[in-house]
Amino acid sequence: MSRLDIIQKKIVSMEELSKLIHIWQLLSHKIVFTNGCFDILHAGHIQTLVAAADFGSKLIVGLNADNSISKLKSGRPIQQQDSRALVLASMNCVDAVILFEEETPLQLIKFIQPNVLVKGGDYSIEQIIGSKEVIASGGKVESVPILNGFSTTLIEEKIKKS
Repeated sequence: MSRLDIIQKKIVSMEELSKLIHIWQLLSHKIVFTNGCFDILHAGHIQTLVAAADFGSKLIVGLNADNSISKLKSGRPIQQQDSRALVLASMNCVDAVILFEEETPLQLIKFIQPNVLVKGGDYSIEQIIGSKEVIASGGKVESVPILNGFSTTLIEEKIKKS
């Protein structure tokens, strides 16, 4: 199996994710979930993803599908979902990538029932979608500091000015 095949296998369907979660739970892995658009991957994203992975032993990334992003952000996505998923899956700290079509990952969070839910520090715990559900099921919610000066919007603006 090629390295590309290994990376692509980390991009999973709901059925595949269900099987992975079952296996990981049987092996007592601590499952962490985070989500986002990850339109142009930058140092801020890397820092958040690595910090999220450090909260457990398996990191699942919920990735907004193209339709989901276009409802949330004008003129986006910049990169198509398959490209964004492949980039995320290529990271060593990411164990699974799952696309979601909804505007929020709430249904996905309810399905996964992660031990830890993580978002960037620009959200308070109360603002994090799924926090109530994760806490109610005995999990934790973590907010990690954002890396100032890095955002997809800033990169997009810089590109437009060049």
